[in-house]
Amino acid sequence: MKVLYFAWLRERLNKGEEEVSPPAQVATVGDLIGWLAAEDEAAELAFAKRHLIRAAVDGKLATHETPVAGAEVVAFFPPMTGG
Repeated sequence: MKVLYFAWLRERLNKGEEEVSPPAQVATVGDLIGWLAAEDEAAELAFAKRHLIRAAVDGKLATHETPVAGAEVVAFFPPMTGG
């Protein structure tokens, strides 16, 4: 699956996207965040406040409980403000 990073996540990770092959036990967006954080020290720091991270799975906004099985693209971004 392709993982996209936006805003300060992109800056902290020094990359905008990557291809990953998570293990079968990575079932949800939250599991994916945990797995990415465990695999990379920069990701661990970037995802330190996991409750703030928003996600989209295949272009649809998702919660941390959203399944990722079969997903082609998962995007992570910080909270957005409008005005």
